[in-house]
Formats: sequence, C-alpha cells, structure tokens
Amino acid sequence: MKYYIIAGEASGDLHGSNLMASLLQQDPSAEIRFWGGDKMAAAGGTLVKHYKELAFMGFWEVFINLRTILGNISFCKKDILEFQPDALIYVDYPGFNMRIAAWAKLQGFRNHYYISPQIWAWKENRIKKIKRDLDALYVILPFEKSYFKEKHQYEVDYVGNPLVEVIQKERKKKEHNLPLELQTDQPIIALLPGSRKQEILKMMPVFLEVINAFPNYRFVLAGAPGLEASWYKQFTSHPSIYMLQNQTYTLLKHSYAAIVTSGTATLETALFQVPQLVCYKSSAISFAIAKRIIKLEYISLVNLIMDKEIVSELIQEKCTAINIQRELTRLIDPVKRKEIIGDYQAIELKLGQNKASEKVAQSIVKSLQ
Repeated sequence: MKYYIIAGEASGDLHGSNLMASLLQQDPSAEIRFWGGDKMAAAGGTLVKHYKELAFMGFWEVFINLRTILGNISFCKKDILEFQPDALIYVDYPGFNMRIAAWAKLQGFRNHYYISPQIWAWKENRIKKIKRDLDALYVILPFEKSYFKEKHQYEVDYVGNPLVEVIQKERKKKEHNLPLELQTDQPIIALLPGSRKQEILKMMPVFLEVINAFPNYRFVLAGAPGLEASWYKQFTSHPSIYMLQNQTYTLLKHSYAAIVTSGTATLETALFQVPQLVCYKSSAISFAIAKRIIKLEYISLVNLIMDKEIVSELIQEKCTAINIQRELTRLIDPVKRKEIIGDYQAIELKLGQNKASEKVAQSIVKSLQ
C-alpha cells in the first residue's frame, strides 16, 4: 500500500516516525512519502518537505507568511495527486492538514487523522469538517473520546498517548550520558524555549535574565532538531549557560528542574518527572486574538489532563524575569518537588500503557484490506 503522511513540527516528526515504523511492521511493502523531519527520514520513506519550512505560529505570524503557506498547500496537493496514495495520514498540525483533508476528500482519498485538532480549546466549529472530511480520527488525550461522543455525537478512537511508551523506553536507556562539561555537582535547570525561531526569540531573553539569581545551578538550553546549532550562539555567551543540540531527552533525564514553553514539551518534562515552570509569550496581536477565542483555563497539557494546576503557568504579561525567579525558587524547594512528582505519577497512570502508534497503524492497514 501507498501512504502519504503530513507532520508539520518537531512533535509530529517524533510521533510520525513511530507511526511509520509500525506501518512498516504491519505492511512491509509499504511505500511512504511524507512531510516531516529527521526522525521520520530515519524511519524510511521519501521526505517531501522538512517541517522547519512550515513552522509558523500565531495569528499575525501566519498572516504575514500567508503566501508561503498557500504555496505549500498548492505544492502538497500536486504531490499527492502524482503519488496517488491509498491513505492520507495527518499528524496534528490542523491549520494546514484540515485544508488538505477537505480537498483530498473531494478527490476520493481516504483520510486518517492522528492526534486530533484541539477543538475543545478553540475553533469548535471544525467538528463539521472533521465529520465531513475524515474517515477516522485517532485521539491521544483521555478526555477527548467522551468529549467528541457526548458533545458532538462523533465516534473517535482513543489509542493512548504515544509519549508514555517513548519516554518509558528513554528513561531505561543507559547511554544517555551528559558531556563532561556538565558532569559536575551543580544541579541542572533545563531551558526548553520551543522549536520555532519566533517563539525562542520571544522566550530566551526573559529566561536569560533569571540566570544570575541562581549561581549554584547550571542552566542548559535544549537546541531544537530543526535549527542549526550556530543560530543559538546569540543566547549562549553567558558563562552559566550551556547548550545541548538535539538531545532534549538526555537533558531532561539529568535535570533537577525545567523552564518550558507551553506545548508537547510540558508533557515530555512531566513524564521524565522533572518539576517545571510553564511560560509562554507571543506577539501582542496574536495574544489579543487568542484571548478572545481560546476557552481553556490552562495552556499546558499537564494541567489540562489533570484538570487542575499541577505546574505554574506564566503567560504573556505575567511571563517576566521577576515572576520566573519567584516560581523557580518555589520549584526547587524539596516539599514542592515531591508534590509535583506525585502528580506526575498520577498523569502517567491516567494516560495508560497503550501502544498508540501500533494501534493506529493496525487500524489504518486493516481499513485498507
């Protein structure tokens, strides 16, 4: 069978790569073309476009890059028509993927969506397109199945969260060694400012203001896989900061605490049982729009899954060096750390032990037979 997979960011690349491995196990003769990143490329198949060419976030940022985005959509449609896949598989990235899915349905292609658009947060009217355009929707958060069924009378497949299996394996690995420069008695505070240039440029100046207040700790910046190590030099001149490129899991495995930009990284940090502070900033225009239409009480997956504040969130104007310093001081307190780690263990139990990628691959292959 022929599969066309579209992932548009680092987290999608991770989950897409595991899905590809499972597809190739279920269907050894599978022919795969994909939009993704280095992890998916390592799994096999043919890379069409790297996600670092697609990474635009925020309403204003999308608007000013609209010509590039529309060009990518047009190119994607053309490539799909030439490839003629038996199934299209979309991994998250709804702004782009839902547009392709609507067009693909009209062309007669079968649409499988892995990691649902978060319509429970915003753009709830997307349910009409989901019902119309998708042949199957695979969700990874425990509350999503009941949400879709009870509120929208739409059946989805809850396959478990793929990060649980991924990170349990990573925690058991023995080869996660830090560079010699970091093998000291100084506890490490991980800085995870995101995977896109625009969010990193927003977050890092604020993070850097905090470093001098914690002289007994070593701050280590997690370099995103889609960006060149040389680009980060603008942030690494401080003597107390070090960078690890494309080794986020190694960093988290050895970290005492973390400052994390909201996103998948918040759940990854929790599954590594590292106490964290969640921070987020976007352009003033994007934030003003988001504030009007997003209905969530929390922005981090950790708090959303447990439906309570497990980790502190500093958003937009609250994301200041003074506030980060205050919250980080609380975070390194032994009593607070024990409380947070206990909540993290509850999250892991709630997410379960399902093999998400394997379940999705089995469902897709079975539907084509």
